[in-house]
Amino acid sequence: MDVLNNWWPVIVAGLVVYVVVRRMVGEPLNAKDVFVPPVIMLALGVRALTEVSLTGTDLFWIVAGSLVGVVFGAVRASTTVLFERDGALWQRYTWRTLAVWALSLAAGFGVGLLGVRFGLHAEARPIPLSIGVGLLGEAMVIGVRGRAAGVPYARDRGR
Repeated sequence: MDVLNNWWPVIVAGLVVYVVVRRMVGEPLNAKDVFVPPVIMLALGVRALTEVSLTGTDLFWIVAGSLVGVVFGAVRASTTVLFERDGALWQRYTWRTLAVWALSLAAGFGVGLLGVRFGLHAEARPIPLSIGVGLLGEAMVIGVRGRAAGVPYARDRGR
């Protein structure tokens, strides 16, 4: 299990890069891709938190960091281009989307450092939780924008 723990950041970073590159090129937008990843990442993050004895200070900084993540996710989604192709909804990240990604990483890192400075335990900052709340903010806005576009989601690739 120690091997997995050592590779966890590399695996997560690789998946994030893969998703960002795919979305920069443009890809069909299906509901599963929008709503399932935030749920999985949030579940992994909450699971990690159950292994930590949380203090009130930890909870304060977890909530603060989560709010920052959700807001940046929502802003990131507002910079994503949604369009119709072949009768289905597609999405494409823009350079502004990447700029918001960079700002959100910096803000999350800053909130984390500030939290640790004021008593947040380092183990109370699981990476999957941070990613999950950002994806949740993105999913909420993409979901609303997709519905307003009046174009159906693309079919799942597995079908």
